Amino acid sequence: MVLLDLFVTYGPWAWFVTGLVLLALELVVPGGYFLWLGAAGLVTGLAAFVPGISAPWQITIFGALALLIVIGWTMATRNRKVTSDRPNLNRRAETFVGHEGVIDEPITDGFGRLRLGDSVWRIAGPDLAAGRKVRVIGADGAVLKVEAV
Repeated sequence: MVLLDLFVTYGPWAWFVTGLVLLALELVVPGGYFLWLGAAGLVTGLAAFVPGISAPWQITIFGALALLIVIGWTMATRNRKVTSDRPNLNRRAETFVGHEGVIDEPITDGFGRLRLGDSVWRIAGPDLAAGRKVRVIGADGAVLKVEAV
C-alpha cells in the first residue's frame, strides 16, 4: 500500500527514479535484467504523464512492459553464438585436437602419457607401446583421447 501511495503522490517522477535505480543496480548486479526493468520503469514514467492513467494502471503497464521486454531479450539472445578470436581459451586440452606426437609412457589399461607443447598429458586410447606415433582426436577434461597413426 505504501508503494501505491508513492506512485500516486509523485506520479511520473517516482517511475523515473525507480527506472534510474534499476539501471544503477545493473552496474552492481550484472546480467542484463535490471537494464530492461529500468527501461520499463522509464517508459512507464513517460506513460504516467498521460492524463487519466491511475497508479494501478501504471503498475500494470510497468509489469507488462517488464515481462515483454525481459522475455523478448531472453528469446533474442538465447541462441546467439559468441564469436571469439581465441575460442579455446581456458580449454587448453582442446587446442591439441589434431596434433600428433610420440607416446612417452605406453598406454596400458586404456591410459598412458604423451608430451605435447610444454606439458606431459595423460592420454586415453587403445593399448600401444611407448614410441608409437598417435593423433589427438578429442579431449575429456585434462585427458586427451588418441588413436594410432
